[in-house]
Amino acid sequence: MASTSNKESSKPSNKPFAEDPPACFTDTHGVITSTMNDVPGYRVTKVLGTVYGLTVRSRNWGVDIGAILRSVVGGEIGLFTRLMYSARNEALERLVGEAMGRGGNAVVALR
Repeated sequence: MASTSNKESSKPSNKPFAEDPPACFTDTHGVITSTMNDVPGYRVTKVLGTVYGLTVRSRNWGVDIGAILRSVVGGEIGLFTRLMYSARNEALERLVGEAMGRGGNAVVALR
């Protein structure tokens, strides 16, 4: 993320969301998560098996209908974007929790 000295230029002129989307950061409680098959500077000493972090989310039907009507005109549907961010963060939290429950301190080859 870049920072600028001019505060006016750093503010978006047209926010795509009614509120800011959920953060793209999930606290992993010190558990290393990587999409690579190895982590430079570390070595795998024990494989504890596959861990999963799954979640299925749904909005209420009124919100869904409103979002579908907005999709007719095109563009990003902020309601669904926020839903996907929160679902992804929850899934990662569950994955890390399962890894910690098995005594793991890293998840490699995360998909």
